[in-house]
Amino acid sequence: MAPALIFDLDGTLIDSAPAIHKVSNDVLTGRGYAPLSLDQIRSFVGQGAPHLVRCLLTTAGEDPEGPLFDAIYADLVGRYETDVAGNTLYPGVITALQRLQAMGCPMAITTNKPYKPALAAIAHVGLSDYFQLVIGGDSLPTRKPNPEMVQEAQRLLGRDHALYIGDSEIDAQTAQNAGLPFLIYTEGYRKTPVEDLPHAAKFSDFNALPGIVEEWTWS
Repeated sequence: MAPALIFDLDGTLIDSAPAIHKVSNDVLTGRGYAPLSLDQIRSFVGQGAPHLVRCLLTTAGEDPEGPLFDAIYADLVGRYETDVAGNTLYPGVITALQRLQAMGCPMAITTNKPYKPALAAIAHVGLSDYFQLVIGGDSLPTRKPNPEMVQEAQRLLGRDHALYIGDSEIDAQTAQNAGLPFLIYTEGYRKTPVEDLPHAAKFSDFNALPGIVEEWTWS
C-alpha cells in the first residue's frame, strides 16, 4: 500500500520567503523601524510566527517578549492572510503531486505557519486540491519539532506507514521525533549541510520524488 505523505510547506513546496519578507518589512516600517534584507528574513522562517515576531523585535532593538509582541503578531498574521503574492511553487511540485495522487498516496501539509495564512498561501499557488488536510502552527498546542502535528496528520490520513518531506533542520528533527523516514528537499531554507542531517533520501528536483516514494511502498 502506498504510504501517507506529510509535507512541510515553507521551503519545501513553496518559496514563501519573498512574501514573508514583504509582510515583515511592512510591519516594521509601518512602526518606524528599518527594513530587513531577504536573507535576514529567510533565516527567521521555519519555527512559526511567534518565533518570527521575536526575531523582528530583536533586530529592531526591542524586547522580544515585551509589550509590542502581541500587536506585532496580530499585524503580521493579519497581513499574512491577504499579502500572498510573493508565494511561489518550487519547480515540478504540481507534476509530482499529480503522480503521487495517482499512486494512491494520501497527503497532508503540516506547517508552523498559522493555519489561515497557510490556507491562503496554499490556495494562491494552486495546491488546495492535492491535500486531504492542513495542520497549522496554531492548530494544536505544540509546533514542530514536537511530533504531535505529524502524528495527528498520519492518524487522520489513516495509514500505518507515512513519510515526512521537508527541507530544514526543524523538519529533520520533527521526522526523527515522530519516528518517520525523512525525505529532504535540498533547495529550501536549510543552513546545515545535508550530510549532517538524518535523512532517508534527498532530492533537489521534485520530478524525482515519486520514484523515491515508490521505493517506500509497503505490501
